[in-house]
Amino acid sequence: MEMRREKTSGKKITMGMRPQTSWLTPLSLLLVISLAGGCRTPANRSAEKLAEDSSAAQKLDTNLAFNNITLEESDDQGQTLWKVRAAQAIYTPDQKLARITSPTGQLYQDGKPIYRIQAQRGEIQRSGDRIVLRGEVIATDTESGAVLRADQMEWQPKQDLMTLRGNLRGSHPQMQLSANQAKISNRQQRIELFGKVNAITTEPKLRMQGEQVVWQVKDEKVMSDRPVKVQRLQGDQATDQGTANRAEVDLAKKTAHLKQNARLTVLEPPLQIDGNSLIWNVDKQTLVADQPLTVVQRQQQITITANRGRMEMKPEIAYFNGNVQAAAPNQARLTSDDLTWKVGSQEVTALGNVVYVQPDPPATLRGGKAVGKLQNQTVVVSGGRVVTEIVPQQDLIPGG
Repeated sequence: MEMRREKTSGKKITMGMRPQTSWLTPLSLLLVISLAGGCRTPANRSAEKLAEDSSAAQKLDTNLAFNNITLEESDDQGQTLWKVRAAQAIYTPDQKLARITSPTGQLYQDGKPIYRIQAQRGEIQRSGDRIVLRGEVIATDTESGAVLRADQMEWQPKQDLMTLRGNLRGSHPQMQLSANQAKISNRQQRIELFGKVNAITTEPKLRMQGEQVVWQVKDEKVMSDRPVKVQRLQGDQATDQGTANRAEVDLAKKTAHLKQNARLTVLEPPLQIDGNSLIWNVDKQTLVADQPLTVVQRQQQITITANRGRMEMKPEIAYFNGNVQAAAPNQARLTSDDLTWKVGSQEVTALGNVVYVQPDPPATLRGGKAVGKLQNQTVVVSGGRVVTEIVPQQDLIPGG
């Protein structure tokens, strides 16, 4: 270990061994002084006195303390790994661990500072492999300006791993976040969040909640392979909400891909969409389902299922393809190969292998095309030279 005075009154200690330099511990210095003094005292000085001096020196060594110091560590190539200033450092008896108070400093990678840090107290291993900070920890990303706050931070430079625990809060140009714990790899630009995760993205304005979320910062993707909730925000209010067993938000494309037991509940129009693969473009307000889906209009209780679908929320039009089935609460049903649904007016246009069934008055009609409204059983089925119109029986009663 190397010690040298700085220009200020503090000391600078470089953690780790330097073969070209050596220094005397307070124990060895005191022993030398004691022995030198023994040469000047009478020859009959008791060995007991020398033992007492040695005991006092050992007691001093077990409480090795430095005030106003700077500690730093470098890798094998001489590049700085970290540099920490502290109001005080107290070493353990074996001098393998330094307990520090009011630490501030910088963490480095490839010789460049990547985080500025500060805390109330901490611990540094003599090997330089691990730094632990505690109490109002603040870590600031020197490149993005992101600020992370937590009760505890652990930095392992050789593993490129920063771990923050307890009351974690973060502020980044792309996201505001909170969680119980985070693991960060600076090289991979990857942040893993654990426990009661609440992440709010800036653009698009989404809130993502779950027990585990991974943020790939460089790729601008936020993912979870656990049950997760994704909400579209207007101000602080949630409008549309998606849930799924897995999800991936692409910040660049402004999309959220909900996977496995996915459900999207839309406020306007009032729709509930279920499927195993829902690709929600939050910016354009569109939804694409490349796997079977079920859509329910919550007010009229119209239900449509299909192999695939695409929805445009603003013009309120939905397109369905493959094994389409539409049903109303009055038990009117329509099946076809393709179907276009104007959600606002509830008008449907069905094409290909159309079959329409209604219970009252009973009717089953087949054709190549159907246009109408299921909720009032007004449907026109056409095919070839045959066109059939179904009119509800009550409409034939005078005054009805």
